[in-house]
Amino acid sequence: MSEQDKPLLEFPTRFPIKVMGARHDEFSQTIFELVRVHAPDIVAEDIELRISSGGNYVSLTVTVTAISQAQLDDIYRAVTGHPMVKYVL
Repeated sequence: MSEQDKPLLEFPTRFPIKVMGARHDEFSQTIFELVRVHAPDIVAEDIELRISSGGNYVSLTVTVTAISQAQLDDIYRAVTGHPMVKYVL
């Protein structure tokens, strides 16, 4: 296998996904549930929450144990498609 054909990630791997949106009481729980559909082993401790200095936005870092690129793609599609979400990194 050449360097070009080598996958970018080796699975399984712990992979952080940063999700940002307007501050809303249900934001964290909603994102947790969206991700859990594709990564059923996540727990509340896998989510780190930060509130913006102005208090208007929230940033979540959701760390999943990814088992494939397809799983990560599914998570990104689910999260980016939700109306509460502004950005996903």
